[in-house]
Amino acid sequence: MRRLVHELIPPGACKTLNSAAIYANNEVDLAEVDIYGFDYDYTLALYSNALNTMIYNQARTFLIEHFKYPEEISKYEYVPNFAVRGLHYDIQKGLLMKIDAFHYIQRGTVYRGLSPLSDEEVLDLYGGTFHIPLHEDSGFYGKGPRVKQFMDIFSIPEMTLLAVANDFFITNDIEYDPVHLFKDISVTIGMVHLKGFMYKWVMQDLGEFDLTDAVLHRLVSQGKKLFLITNSPFSFVDKGMTHMAGKKWRDFFDVVIVQADKPHFFTDCVKPFRRLDDNGDLRWEKIKSLDKGQIYKQGNLYDFLRLTGWRGSKVLYFGDHLYSDLADLMLRHGWRTAAIVPELEHETKVVSTNRYALSLTWLQALTGLLEQLQVHKDQESKQVFREWQQERDELRAMIKNLYNPQFGSIFRTGHNPTYFSRRLCRFSDIYMASLSCLLNYDLSYTFYPRRTPLQHEAPLWMDQLSADAQFKQ
Repeated sequence: MRRLVHELIPPGACKTLNSAAIYANNEVDLAEVDIYGFDYDYTLALYSNALNTMIYNQARTFLIEHFKYPEEISKYEYVPNFAVRGLHYDIQKGLLMKIDAFHYIQRGTVYRGLSPLSDEEVLDLYGGTFHIPLHEDSGFYGKGPRVKQFMDIFSIPEMTLLAVANDFFITNDIEYDPVHLFKDISVTIGMVHLKGFMYKWVMQDLGEFDLTDAVLHRLVSQGKKLFLITNSPFSFVDKGMTHMAGKKWRDFFDVVIVQADKPHFFTDCVKPFRRLDDNGDLRWEKIKSLDKGQIYKQGNLYDFLRLTGWRGSKVLYFGDHLYSDLADLMLRHGWRTAAIVPELEHETKVVSTNRYALSLTWLQALTGLLEQLQVHKDQESKQVFREWQQERDELRAMIKNLYNPQFGSIFRTGHNPTYFSRRLCRFSDIYMASLSCLLNYDLSYTFYPRRTPLQHEAPLWMDQLSADAQFKQ
């Protein structure tokens, strides 16, 4: 069997992955891109994981003080690395889970509170299936009537607080309404942002930023036009950008728009732009042009396109939220889009380990053996089949745990892509761990997607071995 395993994956193949690389879902020629646009949070600026703890702690305080939840919930500290981005939450059942691209729940990833449910419990709750119907998760922005998808990095403390609060009520046998809990926690997380706590924390500690200055310098030096569209307020952006790029950071950008109210900015055609003066106060004049050095608030994409003339594939926009930042731009307006996925750094490190490479190789080998063995109906073959199937399940669980013990990789559920991966491929032309990855490429570089074979184009290695054996006979 050792010889067969080595034929499956070339030695060291997994080690070629690089967290500083840019990966392509679609062919993109940077020579055709004249205009670069950016979101701010988790795009131009990356924050430390300590921010998640602060958001969680403040939201927990609001939950107790504002909504009068039991004081005992304060004993639950933030659980680092409990949740991952892209999870789904069943609002009525109070369940956090990972769903694949085909709307099937990944086994072993359904959590009620801080405890996993068995496969039998999940089947009982969902009428004998692991499938989540489309109509329950049909909202374009991941907000179905019963199931919500958490897509942005800021949602990680929200998922953790949901798990903690559910856990408190369940372990203490206190009757509660999961729908009320979901809505109340959603409000408390919103209060952290609306009351300015997050902005204050970040401005107090400006240590965790990306190499934004170098990226902007390079783009401008090669004649590219730059713009910024962010939901954050100007005072917050100004403090961060001054830290990263100096007091004259506005000179990098041809247009700066703050408090844009994305995703509505991309779909609303009513809200007009307003200019801010040097003190950050709103001006009343009608906006007839978007001028360099000025700061604009609100507005809408249709006026933006009319005033700038920046359209189509000559525009490349970078953002971290697949729905709020990228989806409408790609689907409605034909812009090129680039997703910032910080999790790539951790996940490529996992894939590059020897343990992962060997485990994945043997997992694929076992899958091929199971496919071949299932046609044999004698008792001995059935027994071997069951043993291999159990070993395969154990391997899959072990590989999942290498990423995250609760939910595994944000990109895969077993052998399938996750729902997050499906959206990533659909709404982004290219994706990368951070904006600084752009420094590794010439601005005339073309990103080519890797041709991955369709199922009918790539027979299993076992099929080839069987064919070779028959030919030799």
